[in-house]
Amino acid sequence: MELNWLDSEHVDSRDVAGAVAVQEAARAVDSPHQLSPSTASFLAWLRHGWDGDPPQTALTRDKHGRVVGVLEVWLGHWDNPQLGFISVTVDPLARRQGIGRQLFEVGMERVRADGRTLLASDCFDRPWSVAFLEAMGLKRVSVELERWQDLLDLDWDRLDQEYELAEQQAAGYELIRLAGPIPEHLMADVLRMSEAINDAPTDDWEIEDEVFSPERLRAFEAAQEALQRRVYRVIARERSTGELAGHTVVGVEGEWPWFGRQYDTSVLRAHRGHRLGRYLKVGMLRWLQAAEPQLRTIGTWNSASNDHMIAINELLGYRVVGTGLGYQRRLDS
Repeated sequence: MELNWLDSEHVDSRDVAGAVAVQEAARAVDSPHQLSPSTASFLAWLRHGWDGDPPQTALTRDKHGRVVGVLEVWLGHWDNPQLGFISVTVDPLARRQGIGRQLFEVGMERVRADGRTLLASDCFDRPWSVAFLEAMGLKRVSVELERWQDLLDLDWDRLDQEYELAEQQAAGYELIRLAGPIPEHLMADVLRMSEAINDAPTDDWEIEDEVFSPERLRAFEAAQEALQRRVYRVIARERSTGELAGHTVVGVEGEWPWFGRQYDTSVLRAHRGHRLGRYLKVGMLRWLQAAEPQLRTIGTWNSASNDHMIAINELLGYRVVGTGLGYQRRLDS
């Protein structure tokens, strides 16, 4: 198999077009509910990843020169140095020819060569995807549920009641709004709130806590800007101390302005038990209603075992649209 590893700074537009075409063909079969990929988002991902850890990306072509497979290998440097993540996308018209297996094996060698001992991947809950990852020796370790919220069908009377109840129980707190980059004077507080996400269930993943730093959050901001996403953050601040107690973050797509992505929602342990989760999330909806009136849908992911956050999301009208499965494999066995 001939592979073309992409240079993120010098990318041939034909490579980008071919890769995005394969991703779109696969999306239509594997996850038709999701947004289509674009050349802009592909390039942003190639150069920035999610938060400054872009994937090493390779393409393979058929005898006619058409891209039929995309391999992405993540070797993150912020935390979990034992972990490597692989994603393989094969054009549905070229499947069952061994292309996916060959790409995955190349990815595993890259992970091994970097000294990593734990291999991870994921997929939507489709029989063919599950069979592929199991054939590659990986075992299922998590179930993630994707939910979407229809903003045009919200019961605002009920949400206003929930907000008033939360406001009463959280009387010692106030909500502040922050759009765009984090101000330097708030960075330390936002880092603490971000670290609280480590209390969320990790199921059977053999991973360590995520580690956050100013550099990582700035890299995340750079990635969001490259992806043309407008970032909104609502923060709960304790009135008596001024301490930031929790936050919720949403990114609104610039290329698909009707769609938003729910990112982190977390509350510091010392401040839990005051309905801050729903206070924050309804507060975010109120802000977005004014700031992004064209917004129609917000999507979010939760571990199927995260009962607390699922209860809040379902209260807010989120409904399941897809199931994702996490897989891992030890490379030293």
